[in-house]
Amino acid sequence: MKRVLLFIVLLLPLGFASYELFFLENVKDPIKYIYTITGATATVILFATITISLVKKWINLMKYRRMIGLYGFFYAFLHFLNFFILDAELEISFVIKETLDKPFIYLGMIAFFILIFMAITSTKKLYRKYNSLHKFVYLALVLITIHFIMAQKSLSILQFIYIIIILVIAYCKLIDQIVKKNKLS
Repeated sequence: MKRVLLFIVLLLPLGFASYELFFLENVKDPIKYIYTITGATATVILFATITISLVKKWINLMKYRRMIGLYGFFYAFLHFLNFFILDAELEISFVIKETLDKPFIYLGMIAFFILIFMAITSTKKLYRKYNSLHKFVYLALVLITIHFIMAQKSLSILQFIYIIIILVIAYCKLIDQIVKKNKLS
């Protein structure tokens, strides 16, 4: 039951965006709108994924962490498809040029390739083999955050709050790692 409810909750942003785009038809710039929805959703879900271990004392979602992380990848993939299909119109030369010319795009691409690796290696067998490399999610999240801020071209109050939340999560994860290390010693 929890899995089905989580499945529905994680699809809500896609349903909302589809409703706005296809039924209300009041979105002035669909490509930018899709960038915003898919990028923000992917980022929030990926940050939620890394906080699951921090909140497991109160809400234990550890057995759903893989599923939640794959949803984060799903929205990142939609974000990439928006760039490649709708914005670049399947022109690989345009994708390469934009990626090389705009730093926020190549940071996003690097993060996306990290997420592809993580999605591919998220099966039980491959996760055991590549578990230590899954820590690159933190690098991906830093790159995603920089990508998001650079894409907006200005810092808003919401972005400052976002950065503060990221710093708090990073601090909590660091403290958690130090505590775990001390327990092993």
